[in-house]
Amino acid sequence: MVKEPHPGRVKTRLGRDLGHTQAAWWFRHQARRLIARLSRDLRWQTVLAVSPDVEGLESRVWPAHVTRQPQGAGDLGDRMARIFRSASAGPVLIVGADIPDITPALIAKAFWALGDHDAVVGPAPDGGFWLIGLKNTRAVPSQIFANVSWSTESALEDTLATFGSLRVARIDVLRDIDTIDDLRD
Repeated sequence: MVKEPHPGRVKTRLGRDLGHTQAAWWFRHQARRLIARLSRDLRWQTVLAVSPDVEGLESRVWPAHVTRQPQGAGDLGDRMARIFRSASAGPVLIVGADIPDITPALIAKAFWALGDHDAVVGPAPDGGFWLIGLKNTRAVPSQIFANVSWSTESALEDTLATFGSLRVARIDVLRDIDTIDDLRD
């Protein structure tokens, strides 16, 4: 999932510390490195879920060889649920673009975990998550992501509560970059 890297519209908490132009620059380059790293791997297809929809679909910021789809309207949960429900049958992972330590090995580990689980999450130290995946996109829980307090320390646990009886695997904890302190760690 990526947003067009406009100052003041991406990484706003980082922008308060670093300046909005520098934060947008960081996000653009971080996201491009991540896309390049993951899209080279032939074990999966990398698709960019872009926002805003029209601008993201037409953007020259993101690599032209990577398929794009609009995120659509709503909060983060609405947009992720839409990605799962619109995906072809089979396993699908969603990752954020602001996590520097994502590697193809971790993505492979998450897909592997879906072999004997219905869902997988990659927790973040702040209570959120950097990765979420479902084994079967034809069986997305009807209330997935309902009533999740996004950008809080309870986001992961709130999300897990919407999974009902799904068997969930957890993989490595990775940090996302929200503030200047996250960059320093």
